[in-house]
Amino acid sequence: MSTSDPTLDPALDPALDPAVEAHLEATREARLASYLDLLRIPSISTLAEHAGDMRRAAEWIAAELTRIGFDHAEVSATPWHPIVYADWLHAAGAPTVLVYCHYDVQPVDPIELWETAPFEPFVGDGRVIGRGAADDKGQLHMHLRAAEALLATRGRLPLNLRIVFEGEEESTSVSMPGWLDANRGRLGADVVVISDTGFFEGNIPALTESLRGILYTQIDVSGPPADLHSGTYGGNVENPANALARIISELKDRDGVIRVPGFYDDVIPVDPAARARLAALPFDEAAYLERIGVPALAGEHGYTVLEREGARPTLDVNGIWGGFEGEGSKTIIPAHAHAKVSMRLVARQDPLTLFEQFRDFVLRVAPPGVRVEVTRLGAGRPSATPVDQPVVRAATRALRATFGQEPVFKRNGGSIPVAEMFERQLGLPVVLLGFTNPDDNAHSPNESMVLANYEIGIRTICLLWDILGREGID
Repeated sequence: MSTSDPTLDPALDPALDPAVEAHLEATREARLASYLDLLRIPSISTLAEHAGDMRRAAEWIAAELTRIGFDHAEVSATPWHPIVYADWLHAAGAPTVLVYCHYDVQPVDPIELWETAPFEPFVGDGRVIGRGAADDKGQLHMHLRAAEALLATRGRLPLNLRIVFEGEEESTSVSMPGWLDANRGRLGADVVVISDTGFFEGNIPALTESLRGILYTQIDVSGPPADLHSGTYGGNVENPANALARIISELKDRDGVIRVPGFYDDVIPVDPAARARLAALPFDEAAYLERIGVPALAGEHGYTVLEREGARPTLDVNGIWGGFEGEGSKTIIPAHAHAKVSMRLVARQDPLTLFEQFRDFVLRVAPPGVRVEVTRLGAGRPSATPVDQPVVRAATRALRATFGQEPVFKRNGGSIPVAEMFERQLGLPVVLLGFTNPDDNAHSPNESMVLANYEIGIRTICLLWDILGREGID
């Protein structure tokens, strides 16, 4: 092993400033209380009744940024939910990093599966439990506390920071493109660091090298103006629920291949180097099955689990409803049936083009006798991060030094639409540095964050800022 490159030799990894460590130890209790305060705000971006909570969360964060010592902390209006912006730009000659996280959270359904109230967070079994604990308020809060530790101990940061905390990430970031264009003049940076990803199976520190894009749609099938008696009209009137089931059955074949014409046209095969990195990961399929609680895996033939997870596109029905859903029986032909369908996309797939292909296919396979509408609810393009860029190497060193083991590179099956926006609209490289664990139940009941990941993650961020401030980004 050559020791001329400090990213290759753990013995050359830097250590956290002892003064910063002492501050973090002394403020542990107050830091945790602040974390729980943020989690108590039910900032659900997809539900209109929580618009006031979204504003309250944004104002809470902006006030914290001001208290910590950032300049120009503001709650910036958008057509929907506000974006929190702040900066600290007093490190002359040092790099500028733009930090992105989001403060909105997923809805809590199904509420009956939560073991505790989603917005009454608490600490138990080494975890912080509550909606948003992992995705993404926990990681946002880590950046607040890292900056606070550096400013409190030194009176300054080792580099320049711009903060962009969004309130619509869970709603496909619909306001971000316009906001980025309108604020281009104050978003200059050398790199964007996004903390909204996580570790590999087994809580192994990881850097994410790619994100899938997303296309989110709704299918609405309508038949008669009102529900009909199934005994009187069954057999003569097309049932919208049956029609929807037929449409859904046409979307994929038995081997998991998506049947929409043109869907795979722009899919790029995984390059050999990336495929080798995935193959080298310590993946335990039996443990994976046990964790997610299913008897067997399914998907495209010819690909590994990790390739299907992050390097291949998917199509999934996220919800179906219509007709009688109450207790007992009611013999009707429902007037309406609906489904929400999402697609995860990989490099070069364009969600707008795919929406047209998907809509046309659904309309073509729909049976006569019903009216079908297909609506695009959200879209985001895929993105990728070159693993050899200097900031990635610096993040590797910081993770290794703080967590005590070699980080791996992974492909994230999820989507962060703003990552591609930063690249395309602002021309900024993006690094994906996250700290959640696969069993944190993000988007699910009983969401949590491993408390040790939260604490060590704060230290990782502090150390990364020190490395970049001292060594630069080039």
